[in-house]
Amino acid sequence: MKILVVSDVESRYIWDFFQRDKFKDIELIISCGDVKNQYLSFLVTMLNVPLIYVPGNHNIRYEYDPPEGCDSIDGKIINYKGIKILGLGGSMRYNGRAFQYTEKEMEKRIRKLKPKIWINKGFDILVTHAPAYGINDGQDLCHKGFNCFNKLIDDYSPKYLLHGHQHLNYGQIDRMATRNNTKIVNAFEYYILDYK
Repeated sequence: MKILVVSDVESRYIWDFFQRDKFKDIELIISCGDVKNQYLSFLVTMLNVPLIYVPGNHNIRYEYDPPEGCDSIDGKIINYKGIKILGLGGSMRYNGRAFQYTEKEMEKRIRKLKPKIWINKGFDILVTHAPAYGINDGQDLCHKGFNCFNKLIDDYSPKYLLHGHQHLNYGQIDRMATRNNTKIVNAFEYYILDYK
């Protein structure tokens, strides 16, 4: 299954110069946050496939004007064609606005999901906005990753962690990384994931 993953900036290649045939094999769109709600509505309309998302730390507008035709998976686990997907949006708390959490607050969000994770026998894809601590995260509080994401990876071994937040032009940031058996993808701008 081919999945279009987007995050952080709207791709001019997709938005301004859209060509449907370039994305004809896409079956699902996942947003890791910090893109405009109009962009997500555009994608779901033009590709005519489901779009799921988590909010980023700059998506305050999503609270009162969510992207049309798209489904938030923030704080949820869903099953899409047999693929179990867990969503946890937001970043480390740095100025107290919406979609920001301390490490303890994110741990509490995860604890609330444990019964659903157990019922689903784990999950295959973890979708976050912020990265996991120590894996392509930043040094400043805003861009520091969550250590509890590492624990989720260690405990449940999902195939993928898809995240945003860390722009590839920030410096020494990689698109791909691994932790144990989990492939970690920085979805900055866009990435096409061939899920097998």
